[in-house]
Amino acid sequence: MKVVAIVGSIRKESYNLKLAKFIQKHYANKFDLEILSLIDMPMYNQDIENDAPQVVLDFKAKVKAADAVLWVTPEYNASIPGVLGNAIDWLSRVDKVMIGKPSWIMGASMGNLGTVKAQMHLRDILFASGLGSPVLQGNEVYVGAAHTKFDAEGNLTDEGTVKFLDSVVENFMNWMKLYI
Repeated sequence: MKVVAIVGSIRKESYNLKLAKFIQKHYANKFDLEILSLIDMPMYNQDIENDAPQVVLDFKAKVKAADAVLWVTPEYNASIPGVLGNAIDWLSRVDKVMIGKPSWIMGASMGNLGTVKAQMHLRDILFASGLGSPVLQGNEVYVGAAHTKFDAEGNLTDEGTVKFLDSVVENFMNWMKLYI
């Protein structure tokens, strides 16, 4: 199974990127996960949506080819970051590659609540008409106090979090049987 991860942070030491890399490595025997970068994504502009830059076309092609999308979002001002919203804008226009594409969401934060508000907003956004993405429910992953759960090399070291992720990934694999 092919999954793409869209990480809503472009910070080099992002806990959300570390979380995505952990998922990629730790569950490599369950699915192939490619982490897509948003660092070079231009701002969405309706004037050029029908003749989008190559970076946008490549991004959309990878999402379209995937069986599912893993959204890994930080929380900025109680919502999703602008860079993530921008990527979603590109995905929701012209060929609308997200329609019917299964999604699952997680996020990491230094705060105690993880990214609960951002994930609530992201769920609402993914149900918008230009996206229409079914979202795995009941498997919310809010990695709070992330700065205490990763080591200096970026490895997730909190055993409780890893055990919880094991159950979430198992639920995801079972849910994806409905779509593949």
